[in-house]
Amino acid sequence: MRLMIRGLSCVLLVGSAAMGGCASHPDSDVALQQASSDFQKVKEDSNVLRIAPKDVIRAGESLARADRFSSYWGSGSDVAHYAYLSQRYSAIAREHTEQVLNEERGAKLELERQRLQLALREAKLLSVQQQGKWLEEQIISLATTQTDRGLVMTLGDMLFDTGEAELKRSANRTVLKIVQFLQLNPKRVVRIEGYTDNTGGEQENIKLSRDRAQAVADVLVDLGIDEKRIQVEGYGDQYPVEVNASERGRAQNRRVEIVFSDEKGQLGAARG
Repeated sequence: MRLMIRGLSCVLLVGSAAMGGCASHPDSDVALQQASSDFQKVKEDSNVLRIAPKDVIRAGESLARADRFSSYWGSGSDVAHYAYLSQRYSAIAREHTEQVLNEERGAKLELERQRLQLALREAKLLSVQQQGKWLEEQIISLATTQTDRGLVMTLGDMLFDTGEAELKRSANRTVLKIVQFLQLNPKRVVRIEGYTDNTGGEQENIKLSRDRAQAVADVLVDLGIDEKRIQVEGYGDQYPVEVNASERGRAQNRRVEIVFSDEKGQLGAARG
């Protein structure tokens, strides 16, 4: 009889312990509620579901365990433990998502920056092309003629003092346009040819014509044009454009001609 009473007492004692395990634990209940709230937020966030689905699954699994322990056989510490794990997985999912979103925003901003730079470069290129076209029109308008040697610009005698090879300041605007045109057309080259009238000796005229052509070439080089893009010739009183019988005719024969190559850098043949 005593053995039966003792066994019943043990059953009651175990039952009491089990009931104690099912009793409500305020701290674990708060943790469970917080974990459930956190999980609900990440579960409803499309970005989190897209970027960190595995962490969301782990948060849900841990929350389900915490809920089972709370409802059936677990202790308050078990509930708190799995609730904590669920909260951490939810937090990790949010942090991972925020990191990826920041990276995506950064990548998008970088792409926009690159697009803007490309647009600016294209606009600048268009501007340069338009400017180049305008300069080419200016070059053509400056008494240029198309010959078998190429496009030829004539710099008249008024750009030099009589018998001198130094360019006057009045030539600066014309020379600057030539420089700009060559800068915008880096493949083009020029041949600068000097000419005189028939006044003076042959060798003197050849020297003066070449010195004048070289003076123009020197200014181009000083303004940044590679000297390899420039050829210089002096022809003296050869190849007059007018008869030397009048001052007007002689003035037209005293000249410097700039021959431009084509866009590929091909110059026409030099005079024989």
